[in-house]
Amino acid sequence: MHQSVSQLVLRAKQLEIEALRHLEARVQLAGIVGQLIDALQRERGASSVFLASEGARFGAEREAACAVTQPLEALLRAQVEAQMAPEQGASARLLSLMAWALLDLEALAALRYQIERRAFSASDAVGAYSRLIAGLLELVFYMADAAPYPEVSRLLVAFVHLVQGKETAGQERAVGAQLFASGLCRDEQQQRLVHLIDAQERSLRLFEEFAEPELRQRWQQLQLSPNTAMLERLRRSLCMARDGAALEPSLSETWFEVASERIAQLWQLQQGLLDCLHQACESQIQRAQSDLQDSAGLLRQLRDNPPPRAHEADRFFQPSGLAQPAIPEAGAGAADPGSAASLAGLLQAQSERLARMEVELDAARRALHERKIIERAKGALMARLGLTEEAAFRALQKASMDHNRRLLDVAEATLSLPDMVAPAQRGVRP
Repeated sequence: MHQSVSQLVLRAKQLEIEALRHLEARVQLAGIVGQLIDALQRERGASSVFLASEGARFGAEREAACAVTQPLEALLRAQVEAQMAPEQGASARLLSLMAWALLDLEALAALRYQIERRAFSASDAVGAYSRLIAGLLELVFYMADAAPYPEVSRLLVAFVHLVQGKETAGQERAVGAQLFASGLCRDEQQQRLVHLIDAQERSLRLFEEFAEPELRQRWQQLQLSPNTAMLERLRRSLCMARDGAALEPSLSETWFEVASERIAQLWQLQQGLLDCLHQACESQIQRAQSDLQDSAGLLRQLRDNPPPRAHEADRFFQPSGLAQPAIPEAGAGAADPGSAASLAGLLQAQSERLARMEVELDAARRALHERKIIERAKGALMARLGLTEEAAFRALQKASMDHNRRLLDVAEATLSLPDMVAPAQRGVRP
């Protein structure tokens, strides 16, 4: 009996180490996706100014941004190919999301060609890049949602919301630059800008909640910087202008520079957070390997020195005996550390640790669940009522304030309405 139990205990710990190595590979993949998103954001911003100015500005910047993005595309494809190996243990959902991301990247060359020929409007180009980036963000979101270790999962939640906040900052840069470069304020773009600023702040608040204290402090200090003050002034000039009011086109470059500085600050935080993630994975792996060695030693001692009392095996399977130490016989010393009670203690400690991990994961999962539900509710409103993303979110916010209910509760109620269920979910065609 003890031989089979010891084999199971050791195998469980070996599987834990394998899972941690898979998670470490996912963190590396998330880092590469983050780099690609950053490069695409730069390319989108430069393309937006290039098109809005009818090719008069940022032509060289756009070409330089494309040159940075292309090798990162190849790097992501290599990482995806590595994840396809059976030993990586990638889920069907992860492989599907990677397939969608690669499919979107296949269309990038055609998009660049159309922008070069100025066959796209600035708004259409921003939308195309944003949809591509959204697919990459969904990949990072899934990896955060699937992480089973609290220390790593918490940091991944901070990471996904930081990347999301940085993405909305990138969209803000593109829309603001487009407004200034066109020389004219448009209400639709102005509303888009307001929505992006609000979404950005919500994402960054969640980043602060789950990030390490040192990174949280760095971000709070950046909020007091002169660059942030300048960004706020430029934001006000765009958000308070009347529809159709003239804007100063030369401010597009000032706006782009200031917004880019903010994105660079977020990028530095993203790199710091990625370092924390790698350290957390390595720490978990080292701890698991140490536990494996300790368990192997204990179980080897148990195998080499079987307990002399036959009733020990019976006690092992009694619930009341799990937490009790072995009782020495008269005249005997302390319980043999290789006894069945030691094995029971090992199993109990492992079970308690797994239970604690499950409790600690709840907060991270709640944050991810809230984002998922709100995004689904927005999508349902957009699909059924023909609303824009900004209008759908404003509708949810208004209902939340009018009824004094949490935004999450309103989103869940929205999804529960029959008319809000997507046609594909009902199994019928629209």
